Amino acid sequence: MVNQTAVAETPSAGWNRFYKLGGAAAIAIVVLYVIETIGVVAMGPPPATVDDWFTLFRNHGVLGLFDAYLLDAFAVALMVPLFLALYAALGRANRAYVTLATALAFVGVAVFLTTNISFSMFYLSSQYAAATTDAQRSLFMAAGQAMVSISIEHGTGAYMGLLLIAVAGLTVSVVMLRVGTFGKVAACAGILANALQLAEPPVVLVPADFYQNIGFLLIVTSFLFFAVWYVLIARTLFRLGRLEGEAIPQPQ
Repeated sequence: MVNQTAVAETPSAGWNRFYKLGGAAAIAIVVLYVIETIGVVAMGPPPATVDDWFTLFRNHGVLGLFDAYLLDAFAVALMVPLFLALYAALGRANRAYVTLATALAFVGVAVFLTTNISFSMFYLSSQYAAATTDAQRSLFMAAGQAMVSISIEHGTGAYMGLLLIAVAGLTVSVVMLRVGTFGKVAACAGILANALQLAEPPVVLVPADFYQNIGFLLIVTSFLFFAVWYVLIARTLFRLGRLEGEAIPQPQ
C-alpha cells in the first residue's frame, strides 16, 4: 500500500543535480510539444501513409521533421532524467511503486525510441525523390511502407512504449497524491493526463475518423493536463534542487 504520510526528504548533493536536471527536462518536454503543435498547425496533421511522409518532406524538406514525430522522440528521451529525479524525490516514500514506475518508464522509452521512424522516412523520401526509374521508386515506396507499419499509428512497439510510460506516470502521480511533496494539484493533473493517454486506443482498432473528433479531444485534453503536470513537477524539482541538506517542506 502506498504510504499516506508526507515524507520529508533530505537531498544529497548528488541528487540535487538530478532534481535540477529533471526540472529542466520537464520544461523542455512542454516546449517540445508546443513546437510540435505549431508544426502541425503550419504543415498539417502528422503523416500517416507513405505518400503523406514523402509529400511532407518533398514540400518542407528537413523542416518536415518537426511535423514527423521527431520531437516526440526527443521528448520521450527526456523522460529518463525526469523519472530519475522523481525516483530521487519520491523513492523514500514508497520505493516499491516508484521503482516499478521508473523501470516501466525506462522500458517504454527504449521501446518507443527504437520504433521512431522520422530519420528513416526522411532518408527514404530523399532517395525516392532522387530515383530515376519506376523500379527504384517502387523499391523505396515498399521500404517506406514497411517502416510505416511499425510507426506510432500502426506499430505495436510505439503504442506499447507510450502505454508503459503512461502507466509509469500514473503510478508516480498516485504516489504524489499520497505523499504531498509535489502537491495535490500536480498529482491530480498527472493522474488525469496519464489516464486520458491510456484511454487513447490504437489507431488501427478505431474508425478512420475517430482521431478527428473524440480522439482529438482526448489528445488535446491530455496535453493540457500534461502541461500542468510537467510545469508543477519542474517547479518542485527546482525547489528541491536548491535545498542543500535542508528538510523538504511539505505542502499544506
